[in-house]
Amino acid sequence: METQPQNPFRADLVCQILIKNKLLTATNAKEILRKKDALLQKLEKARAKKYEHIPAAELIANRLSIVDVIASLNLSRLDNPSLPLDEETIYQSLAQSWKVPFYKIDPLKLDLNIVTSTIPRSFAMKHLALPVDVKDGVLTVAMSDPFNLEVLDDIAMASKLRVQLVVSPKSEIIKFINEFFGFKRSIVAAQDQFGGPSVDLGNLEQYVRLRAADELPSNDQHIVNAVNHLFLYAFDQKASDIHIEPKRDICLVRMRIDGVLHTIYKLPKAVHSAIISRIKNLARMDMAEKRRPQDGRIKTDKGEVEVEIRVSTVPVAFGEKVVMRIMDPDILFRDLPELGFSTVDLERYQGLITMPHGIILVCGPTGSGKSTTLYSTLSKVNSPGINIVTLEEPIEMIHESFNQIAVQTSVGITFGSVLRNILRQDPDVIMIGEMRDLETAENAIQAALTGHLVFSTLHTNDAPSALMRLLDLGVPHFLIQATLVGVLAQRLVRKICNYCKEPFEIDGEELKSLGLDLNRNGSLTLYRGKGCEKCRGTGYLGRTCILELMQYTDSVRRLTTSAADMAAVRNKAREEGMRTLRESAVDKFLQGVTTYQEVLRVTWEHF
Repeated sequence: METQPQNPFRADLVCQILIKNKLLTATNAKEILRKKDALLQKLEKARAKKYEHIPAAELIANRLSIVDVIASLNLSRLDNPSLPLDEETIYQSLAQSWKVPFYKIDPLKLDLNIVTSTIPRSFAMKHLALPVDVKDGVLTVAMSDPFNLEVLDDIAMASKLRVQLVVSPKSEIIKFINEFFGFKRSIVAAQDQFGGPSVDLGNLEQYVRLRAADELPSNDQHIVNAVNHLFLYAFDQKASDIHIEPKRDICLVRMRIDGVLHTIYKLPKAVHSAIISRIKNLARMDMAEKRRPQDGRIKTDKGEVEVEIRVSTVPVAFGEKVVMRIMDPDILFRDLPELGFSTVDLERYQGLITMPHGIILVCGPTGSGKSTTLYSTLSKVNSPGINIVTLEEPIEMIHESFNQIAVQTSVGITFGSVLRNILRQDPDVIMIGEMRDLETAENAIQAALTGHLVFSTLHTNDAPSALMRLLDLGVPHFLIQATLVGVLAQRLVRKICNYCKEPFEIDGEELKSLGLDLNRNGSLTLYRGKGCEKCRGTGYLGRTCILELMQYTDSVRRLTTSAADMAAVRNKAREEGMRTLRESAVDKFLQGVTTYQEVLRVTWEHF
């Protein structure tokens, strides 16, 4: 580390470093320096208003600097205008200049005990120091100001470990100090409350059940805080699912991010039942019933957006397991071009969804993005002049513009029974959650025959297989011919992380040997993610759809018989422009959106 400068955050020094690293233009730097006092004053006022409930001592520790000013301007990087000049980029540049390692804090890799047991929260917040790792007797501490050496000596004395310093963005250090210390405090308090040998957890659940959520005694506030933290954490990490799993000695919390489960916390087993009870209470489930699976839903908010959380409980060996599916409207309602359509397929699909009547099927396994495609499609066709009715089990996301009906088989409200009466509701567009039996299929066909546009889903591997599935359900081929207008099959593939994307060379013969024959010889330039802090070292960040759109043309219609040959249907559809899932995926990886490993993992060739 370099000798301590008089003030490492002096405005002109920071600007010089950013100019040297080709992140900021000299013109912008001159303008920033000219206006810095006014900009700082504006930021101070905004922060004081936002954090008026925060103790003054914490705000004094979190002094605003020129870094906060530059980050607030939302400038683009000079070396790569597609990327923002954000706080993280600025600290990376400063760390390089200071010759101190930069550390991107990954909350999925932080150990709750290391963060919260090494130093007190008050000390961590006063000096903006966050312990992030212990290895071979060395404690790694993240700080935004690496020149506060007295603090490092104090931490070394308190922990009796050698201390290694790294630089991290100030806002992230503050955020994780608050989150981890707050969560730890709630869990420890709850463990003390519920973990005594004389406490009967079964009685505890009965005790909680007798009170409504707003009447819970004050000493239950620790569990309330812990569960709230789990939700906020999941939203922040863009998780699609939260798993809370009881083990013999611990309660395991995992979250699914970009299709992969990550272990988040290992909590004391003593708090498991209380956390489950709180979640069941929020989801209006029977807290006393632990022997049977249950389903419920929670409606909460993420910023200014309402989020639906579907809750499922099931008894396992060591207690009740809960899985919560997060239905985020930012993901469920997208513009169609954002879903992954090619230009040609998007034009064809938009032609299908503007048909006056007929059936459009969206196919794929669970977790392939069918709900997102359907909701996004309904948003596209929605207008004040039409009536959209949906039948769902359960309703995945409430949307005021749709008339949504929840299927409840326990009281006789099935897809088939509701469809028989739904035509009296004067619908223009009908969405059926799943075409799972002959009764549902027959009623959907009847709706299409009487002039309605019907959307539904099927669990099939590709688009042509949807015809075979309908025939297997018992739908006569002539009714399929009369009503079907198109089938869309899809999968989700992970996208290459834009922050660590790099080109590499691979031989066409090597790809062929792996099962990916592109009919190209010699070397090919492809892309991959080398792994960085943003993508947690995976090389992937986010997901996109690969799509197979089969228009139900006259040629395909003639091949639809009671003994239809799927190979002939597939070949004819491809002759008429259908791109298979494999071909769609290959396009994505040749464009540098995904990798050939994802293509091989998600798709296959038909022989």
